[in-house]
Amino acid sequence: MGPHPAVAAIRLAVRRVLHDLLTEHHRAPAAVPHALSHEPPPPPLVLVACSGGADSMALASALAFESPKLGIRAGGVTVDHGLQTGSDLRAAEVVQRLRELGLDPVDSVAVTVGRSGGPEAAARDARYAALDTAAERHGAAAVLLGHTRDDQAETVLLGLARGSGIRSLSGMAAVSGAGGRYRRPFLELDRQTARKACMVQSLPVWDDPHNADPAYTRSRLRHEGLPALEKALGKGVVEALARTARLSRDDADALDSWAGQAEATVRDAAGFLDCAKLYALPPAVRRRILRRAAIAAGAPAGSLFARHIEEVDRLITGWRGQGAINLPGKVVARRQGGRLVIRQG
Repeated sequence: MGPHPAVAAIRLAVRRVLHDLLTEHHRAPAAVPHALSHEPPPPPLVLVACSGGADSMALASALAFESPKLGIRAGGVTVDHGLQTGSDLRAAEVVQRLRELGLDPVDSVAVTVGRSGGPEAAARDARYAALDTAAERHGAAAVLLGHTRDDQAETVLLGLARGSGIRSLSGMAAVSGAGGRYRRPFLELDRQTARKACMVQSLPVWDDPHNADPAYTRSRLRHEGLPALEKALGKGVVEALARTARLSRDDADALDSWAGQAEATVRDAAGFLDCAKLYALPPAVRRRILRRAAIAAGAPAGSLFARHIEEVDRLITGWRGQGAINLPGKVVARRQGGRLVIRQG
């Protein structure tokens, strides 16, 4: 008799990601010296980011089960955000559970959460910085994250509410980070599957009280917004939103590629952007070029919003002699003699 369907589903999702990592590992340039010396490359190390919640515990259990069969080393890391009393004890418990699964190495990293961008964004920034550091310290090929299809649906709705455009609607990528460090095997699985997998394997899980705290936007969306949408529109909203993310990501990737190719054709010999040539491009492509140019000039990507790019775009599409546009990072955009100049003021 095989494993419970929920357990089989999470293991299959992790197995697919591990196969991808193995393929990339053997194709990497670093494998060439080993091939010349007739020695196999050392097995890659894969870490799981684990909070102790159902999603990440299910992910850790699947990694522990699948990695030995593929000759992959598997470890884990938990991040102590220090936002709750006893968070250090919780982190120590997670470390113990990961070790009991057979993962090694296992780290607990304490971080200090700032205030920039709000509490949720600040905690996320601190967490990813800690995961990056842990991955680099151990030389990990990848870090697995337990985001599910439900998390993806929430991310799409948050992007829709911000009016951030198609890239925001594309949600979380299955592969992201420097060099494809972060992998999300569960984006096609719902949250209930992960929780069921933990239950049938008798894995203890920790439910973060912040996930039920209405002070947090994502918590309100999870417990009020999505249920209201499902009540009004019927079941299947989560699946539809996740599908929207996949389709939007394909479109956004294609437009980004188009913009990358078109940028070289709209610059003059001095490297300035030609307004007439920009005007001839579709708006979605033109605005991507403008955004790339602003970031290249020093504007912080996280502070550069759609309204900024729209104002710069009017220098091309609605030129009436208006003055320079001030952008984040002390970057200034102005039109001069049919050219668009974007640089630090």
